[in-house]
Amino acid sequence: MNAPSIPTPTRVVALTTFATIMLAAAVAQGFGRFTFGVVLPDVREDLLGGSNTLGGFVATANTFAYLVGALLVGSLSAKVSPVNSVRIGLVFSVGGLAAASVAPNAAVLTLAMIAMGLGGAAIWIPSPGIASTLVATHLRGLAVGLTGAGVGLGIIFSGRLNGQLVAGGGNWRDVYTVHAGIGLVTIVLVFAILRDRSGTQPNGGFGGFAVLRTLEGWKPITGCYFIYGFGYLLILAFLTSRLQDDSGFSEATASTIFAIMGACTIFGGVALGRVSDLIGRRRTLIYSFPLWAVAVGLILTGELAVVIVGAVIVGFLFGGIPSVIAAYLVDRTDAATYGPSYAAATFAFGVAQVSSPQIGGLIADWRGSFTLVFVVSATAMTSGALFAWALPRGS
Repeated sequence: MNAPSIPTPTRVVALTTFATIMLAAAVAQGFGRFTFGVVLPDVREDLLGGSNTLGGFVATANTFAYLVGALLVGSLSAKVSPVNSVRIGLVFSVGGLAAASVAPNAAVLTLAMIAMGLGGAAIWIPSPGIASTLVATHLRGLAVGLTGAGVGLGIIFSGRLNGQLVAGGGNWRDVYTVHAGIGLVTIVLVFAILRDRSGTQPNGGFGGFAVLRTLEGWKPITGCYFIYGFGYLLILAFLTSRLQDDSGFSEATASTIFAIMGACTIFGGVALGRVSDLIGRRRTLIYSFPLWAVAVGLILTGELAVVIVGAVIVGFLFGGIPSVIAAYLVDRTDAATYGPSYAAATFAFGVAQVSSPQIGGLIADWRGSFTLVFVVSATAMTSGALFAWALPRGS
């Protein structure tokens, strides 16, 4: 589809909009989803009775809510604009962060994670589309990557914050308290700065699938997103637990490695997004999925220096692969049809995420370690190259 003519924003408007979208992405994903993986060892002992299975259930509640949120965003695309979706999502996410900070038991924490999952979908799904309206066509991959960089910033902040708070006598609740405060500031900025530029939204049908099915290569790109959704969360949800329980790393070291991975996420989205602008989305994905398996193998060695290298690669790919997938969809939509199509693809991603943490937790309790969990992730991600190979040549 050809994008409609949209006035080019001034440099100041573009920069402030990008910064605001990145901050919202940090709240949606870096705080609302991935912080749980950072604090899981402490939460597990404080509220979950030491159970990895219950930890996986709480994480699954978040991803199931994200799945429901994706369906709602796609179904309501004709009634709720992208910017209003971000605003609504922030209210849910910040409410969930605040609830997590005072959760007295696993039930309340689960409800908080559900709120964060709903909010995360409402924020993240329209964000790359909003960002793509700010740049020229040949820079769309870069724009999507910059949006994803906000997630990496959130992960870095969460990892370092958790390590410093624990060292200073704080606990995991304090992490969510700080996140909720930042979320309130983000709400103010989003209402003050973001403006809709997408025009009239189409009726995407249930979940946005009516729009997605009109796009060339929609089946393999959806398959890529499904594989990514299953494989990545097995690592993100259990990385610090793996490093502490199986490799004997201290909590501070594990949190630092998580933060290093988050730092690479910032550059991964930008770098792979730009690489895909130059060599194509298809080729970039074909190379990226097997590289994930290599990185997981490095982490499994348990050797500090090698683990750091693996975490660096995982961070790059964690930020990069979804940026390339989103850029593929941006290429084939306009400002109005991107939202419902991406929401529909995200449904497949969400289905994979719903099962991933629960399976990982069950395997960890069954085997008494996280080794097999990481092997499953590596195997699944390698298969993603087959879906990428099936994308239209030249894409």
